[in-house]
Amino acid sequence: MKNLKAITQDIVEQKQHPNLKFRIKERTEAFTSLLFYTLFDAETEVEENMHTLAEMFDELVTLACWDPNLSCGKIWQAYCAKLPAISKKLNLDARAIAEADPAANSIEEVYLSYPGFYAIAIYRLSHELYLSNFPLVPRLMTEYAHKLTGVDINPGAQIGESFFIDHATGVVIGETAVIHDHVKIYQGVTLGALAVRRDLRHAKRHPTIEENVTIYANATILGGSTVIGANSIIGGNAWLTHSVPENSIVSHDATVKIRPATK
Repeated sequence: MKNLKAITQDIVEQKQHPNLKFRIKERTEAFTSLLFYTLFDAETEVEENMHTLAEMFDELVTLACWDPNLSCGKIWQAYCAKLPAISKKLNLDARAIAEADPAANSIEEVYLSYPGFYAIAIYRLSHELYLSNFPLVPRLMTEYAHKLTGVDINPGAQIGESFFIDHATGVVIGETAVIHDHVKIYQGVTLGALAVRRDLRHAKRHPTIEENVTIYANATILGGSTVIGANSIIGGNAWLTHSVPENSIVSHDATVKIRPATK
């Protein structure tokens, strides 16, 4: 058998990626959590935390921006300037949830207990970094939300105002999905791609959902050319790979068969 030194050397030789530092996940999660508290928690000091967040972001730059052609250090100030607008959008999301869900007893309940709202919040905060071409961190932010909520929203998706995810668990929204304003989706909904070939990396692979659409539980909508027209309702368990016009109702009709009575 190999001795410990030989085993250790074998393991070291298998570490082929010098930039693969797992503490970036931990640092990203801490940054994401503090950012959320800074925007919404009434007892969290904003100005002091902004200085702390700047320091944390600087560490993320060191860990994630190993490509010398990227100027990640310049992103923070521009990102900070966008935070008030992001916060405003998220307040609209929370209000949309509170107004649409009869189970919501207060707006505070939405902020504190709705996993759909948390997933939307982290998506919106990560999306601006994604648009700035900040590497890796936006995806780690949404993966952190995925871990906590069961909702997987790629930071590249484009999502309009007053977005509502109810119950949340199992929702998947792909990178090139486009969602317009006032859309409601329920648990288990997938906005996915028809194919996952690597050569489609820069193509639009995920559907477009126009305004005021409601998509019920476990519906699957696939394909970059698929457009769900405005004001449509997509029923639970529906499977769509083609567009539907405005004001459509799409349903999945279950087949009911009565078993013969046993003697």
